[in-house]
Amino acid sequence: MRKRPQRRRGAAERLITKAVVPAAGRGTRLLPATRSQPKEMLPVGRKPTIQHVVEELAAAGLREVLLISGQGKRAIEDHLDRDVNLHGEGHHPWMDLRFFHARQSAPRGLADAVGVAEPFAAGQPFVVALGDSIVVSRAREPLLKRMLSVHTKRRPAATVAVEEVPHEAVNRYGIVAPKGETNSVFAIRDIVEKPSPSKAPSNLAAAGRYVLAPVIFDAIRRIEPGVGRELQLTDALRLLLREGQEIVCVRLRKGEHRLDIGNFLSYFQAFLELSLADPELGATLRAWMRARLHGGGKEG
Repeated sequence: MRKRPQRRRGAAERLITKAVVPAAGRGTRLLPATRSQPKEMLPVGRKPTIQHVVEELAAAGLREVLLISGQGKRAIEDHLDRDVNLHGEGHHPWMDLRFFHARQSAPRGLADAVGVAEPFAAGQPFVVALGDSIVVSRAREPLLKRMLSVHTKRRPAATVAVEEVPHEAVNRYGIVAPKGETNSVFAIRDIVEKPSPSKAPSNLAAAGRYVLAPVIFDAIRRIEPGVGRELQLTDALRLLLREGQEIVCVRLRKGEHRLDIGNFLSYFQAFLELSLADPELGATLRAWMRARLHGGGKEG
């Protein structure tokens, strides 16, 4: 009996191997710390923010990463170089990623930064991971792996990570409007950039991770500047929804949360959290902090 010829895998069925990391923001809310260094290079625990991000990408099986940077961001490229002369650090999976670099000449919004990646995407779905956001996950199957699996199975226009935020804080995020019940994976009917608490359709916020089909680039070309007079990725996604495209969301699980390196309070919180979890020094640091908090400022 002759073997049935194998069907060639279509573009939508191919493994998703590319990621785009927008890192062109000027970090003005973190001045003066960002006066001469990118906010993505601010250390969180032992590593700069950008290294946490690319480690997450490598763990999800991605292979090629496009860093979209701007003026004063050269330190990111230098840090991600393979320095064969740097002894003692060892080899880590993120070092096997292939890095490419592009520039967003002026910060015109997240959608504009993603639009720069069209030649890199080459007509294939790709991941977007914000360079100033760390996703902490203790789940057996981390967030990005779940998102890739959902996107490959359902083939929507976009797969968006979402997390619950306090209702009074919705005006700082892109907020989704679910179609029905909000299970671990659900479709949405709308997404709104930074709505007022009185007009927010939910308290589920985009969490800095996306898987996008190449149709996003056409949508980006057709939107106008929105909130902050910038081209918002939220508006491009909203356009696709209005044209009948499907967008699905993957909720962060218990034990997963996003650390935002966007302002001093959230940065301090992120630094403390990952420092206190340090396997070598975390316990000592916790004891020192307890002594400082309960000992009237005296060192323990």
